[in-house]
Amino acid sequence: MKISELFKQDRPSLSFEVFPPKTDSSFDSVRSATEEIAKLRPSFMSVTYGAGGGTSRYTLEIAKNIKQNYGVPTLAHLTCVSSTKETVHERIEEIKAAGIENIMALRGDLTPELENSDRSKWDYRHAVDLIRDIKESGTDFCIGGACYPEIHPESKNQAEDIKYLKEKVDAGCSFLTTQMFFDNNLLYNFLYKIREAGITVPILAGIMPITNANQVERAIKLSGSFMPQRFKSIVDKFGTNPEAMMQAGIAYATDQIIDLFANGINAVHVYSMNKPQVAAKIQANISEIIK
Repeated sequence: MKISELFKQDRPSLSFEVFPPKTDSSFDSVRSATEEIAKLRPSFMSVTYGAGGGTSRYTLEIAKNIKQNYGVPTLAHLTCVSSTKETVHERIEEIKAAGIENIMALRGDLTPELENSDRSKWDYRHAVDLIRDIKESGTDFCIGGACYPEIHPESKNQAEDIKYLKEKVDAGCSFLTTQMFFDNNLLYNFLYKIREAGITVPILAGIMPITNANQVERAIKLSGSFMPQRFKSIVDKFGTNPEAMMQAGIAYATDQIIDLFANGINAVHVYSMNKPQVAAKIQANISEIIK
């Protein structure tokens, strides 16, 4: 199933993101965790690619297993940072051969080595270059792109960010998935601005359940996310109690999701971090809402 079909359904949907293992030795445990999440029968699951494509060879294996053995539609991430056109086109053909219909087209995170390299020699410098290549490859993928409700860390301002976002959509994105955010009003404001700019594709709201106090610093580093005082108070109060922090983090994420559904955002994507217990609890918390 193409993700674009999901948005045509007039009911709330919940999907989960998982990541592939970084080493051979952790493959079985990671696959087991992703299978437990697949058993929840989410609307779909996405499988990440890894910084610099470091775990790319596992992405397809995990995605194929989820789709073929559990019948869950999959969205395979594909990044282009520092990759050659030849390598990217090989990946596209592999995804197609696996029967996967959806690609999340991303530039990819810059590792320290890549940040200091000569980018002028790269075949792909931005996600829009990858999106155009996928469209021009003659394949019939449903292509997703990333967007930042608060602003891309490398953009000068939000107006510039939205300008480049429209270029990605015009190049062939069928939908956009947001980076994590912790204040829903930021998303609502962002949606108003991008609609005014002529971006009309569906938006998938990305929610990150913070179940460990150590995740807060990483979340801010990755996305520059604004942390509301209400959320900071939760971390201050329960951050040293792992069980309490997990419960509070799941409750906060659940509250965000319910508010999104109540305000007409029907598609929510949870960055579940290969944690079946977190995915299961969130799904259980909104089971009647997504029936």
